[in-house]
Amino acid sequence: MARHFYLTYVSPKNKNVMRNIKRTLLVLAIALTTSAYTSNAQIVVNVRPERPHVERIAAPSPRHVWIDEEWEPRGGAYVFVGGHWAEPPHPRAAWVPGHWVQKPRGWVWKPGHWR
Repeated sequence: MARHFYLTYVSPKNKNVMRNIKRTLLVLAIALTTSAYTSNAQIVVNVRPERPHVERIAAPSPRHVWIDEEWEPRGGAYVFVGGHWAEPPHPRAAWVPGHWVQKPRGWVWKPGHWR
């Protein structure tokens, strides 16, 4: 069985085109990576928002845990999303409540999480 080998010639002009494509892809990858990091920026407020009063209703089941105070960043501000029952992700999970942390420029919400 005969094997055929083909030699291809790549001109210097084609090498430059490939080099430019690689550079463009590298710059694009860096830009996408940095935009992903900047989208996780914290929102800092000068005055902590007041927590609204929420009536606690009966738990849907004995497994559910009451999430009292929780805030989410939306549109450059914090929105209250607490005051609800949540089912733990696994049987031994414990809810660690969120809290406000004072930074040099203002207040930042440290979200609650399951431990």
